Amino acid sequence: MRIERKERADATILHADLDSFYASVEQRDNPALRGLPVIVGGGVVLAASYEAKAFGVRTPMPGREARALCPRAVVVRPRFEAYVEASNAVFDIFRDTSPIVEGISVDEAFLDVGGLARISGSPVEIATRLRARVAAEVGLPITVGIARTKFLAKVASAVGKPDGLLEVVAGTELDFLHPLPVRRLWGVGAITEAKLADAGISTVGDLSRFGEHGLCSLLGGGVGRHLYALSMARDPRRVETGRRRRSIGSQRALGRRPKSDADIEATLVAIVDRLGKRLRTAERVCRTVVLRLRFDDFGRATRSRSFLESTDRTDMIMAVARGLLDDAMPLIRDRGCTLIGLSLTNLDDHDSIQLTLPFEADHGAELDIAMDQLRDRFGRDAVTRAVLVGRHHGDDAPMLPD
Repeated sequence: MRIERKERADATILHADLDSFYASVEQRDNPALRGLPVIVGGGVVLAASYEAKAFGVRTPMPGREARALCPRAVVVRPRFEAYVEASNAVFDIFRDTSPIVEGISVDEAFLDVGGLARISGSPVEIATRLRARVAAEVGLPITVGIARTKFLAKVASAVGKPDGLLEVVAGTELDFLHPLPVRRLWGVGAITEAKLADAGISTVGDLSRFGEHGLCSLLGGGVGRHLYALSMARDPRRVETGRRRRSIGSQRALGRRPKSDADIEATLVAIVDRLGKRLRTAERVCRTVVLRLRFDDFGRATRSRSFLESTDRTDMIMAVARGLLDDAMPLIRDRGCTLIGLSLTNLDDHDSIQLTLPFEADHGAELDIAMDQLRDRFGRDAVTRAVLVGRHHGDDAPMLPD
């Protein structure tokens, strides 16, 4: 379902973003960590408190590099169940604030508060109450940006961090945007920023003055038009609610220690088992499996393969995932592997599957259901694959939704 409203002159789009989410949950739950530099994740930094960020620690920085920058940092293991619980509580507040909420990830969302003035007050008043409720009911700091467009609201929340509230008043968009560095624009990474710097472009204002034609010549037509539109505060997208996710995924940081082929395969098997259950719980099916790898030299590789027909069967997903891993194993042996991730994409509803006649007995789906039920009743480790016996695979980091 897509909900739209007519164009308004007011700044009525909120971007609410929890501050250093994982690290803030750890500091909330363990008062001894408050005020200290906290790093979540050992092999790769999954999150860092603002005290750690002050030393230059960033995600997804290798843990060794982060500890060199901040020797006093306290490194804690991730607790994803706690993060999911906190996220659900915050999103309940979002949905109680506005009927139009578009989740972006576990720790941020857009809210459209247009039309709520008579019952809830101005956007600033609404955002102020939202921040107070998140602090009082969930115990976490959150920053809110307010603007007429999603893009500017997100930029405002980034500028307003940490634990702040920043409104871009209607009519002042370019005054706010143009002094900012170009890296604030969606689509400007390190490579694009370097290209722009070589052309003498360091701020959003510089970029807008360079012109659309010049940007298209420098960066290509699509990127040039996109960045020029953002530099002029043009973003026609509406806040959407009820969107179905296009993919689900999970990843596991492996650290820089040597790993055997069996270690890596066991990690993949554990990820596939969990994703298969998540897929069936959501009553979805997938068409494509995507394997993502990060190497010791910080390089990355992606491999993907699609099914002829969509499926939610763990055995079929497992076979494809193992095939992708086999294809990539020469690279892993040569370059080492610090992270392995798997995504199931091209999702559809389960009832979209075209049924086939059972000419041959195949009980794979029944086996998946039985294993799901056993794990729901007796715990995740009640039944497991032989390759996972004696191994611990609880540190995988969920990927952000597309």
